[in-house]
Amino acid sequence: MKEQEDMQTKEVILQVGQLLRQIRNEQKLSLEELAKKTGVSKLTLGKIERGETNPTLGVIWKITKGLSIPLSRLMVIEDIVNVARCGEGFTIEENQMWRLETIFRYKKETGLEMHRAYLQPNSIYEAEPHHEGAIEFVTVMQGKISIQVGQEMYELNEFDSIQFEANRQHSYENTGNEVAVLHLTMKYLS
Repeated sequence: MKEQEDMQTKEVILQVGQLLRQIRNEQKLSLEELAKKTGVSKLTLGKIERGETNPTLGVIWKITKGLSIPLSRLMVIEDIVNVARCGEGFTIEENQMWRLETIFRYKKETGLEMHRAYLQPNSIYEAEPHHEGAIEFVTVMQGKISIQVGQEMYELNEFDSIQFEANRQHSYENTGNEVAVLHLTMKYLS
């Protein structure tokens, strides 16, 4: 089982690298130019493209922000019909408190991407502001969450939802004793 998981992880890391190289080439950027745009070293970018390293959520975020692309564009490859099974999507963990699992990656036709997020009990995740014009829709699927958008705090219970302009500073706080599960949908203008 462990060996199969390791092979799947390696395959996803290779896919991320191939997608990054493809997007960089589409935008006609050298590794050095991409490093300047993202704040990620040329060495690290090269390792990611060659599938030699598993980037953190913070590194993926810097790259996608620098390229002005949705986060999920680097996460998975989809077919015409897709079934997203819980626990099987590409996941990125941040400080073992926040885990983000891609449900459906960004598609230009819809302007949407979807994720499942897990926030550990008694923890906070501070999200980076998204691209200009991005709108975030969040539904609490399990637990109770406090979401701060700008200076305002919003309390959401199970199955409550919120929509906000995601280019603003925002954070998620789980003050409960169980893992909070969130369904995140991002809408991009481009």
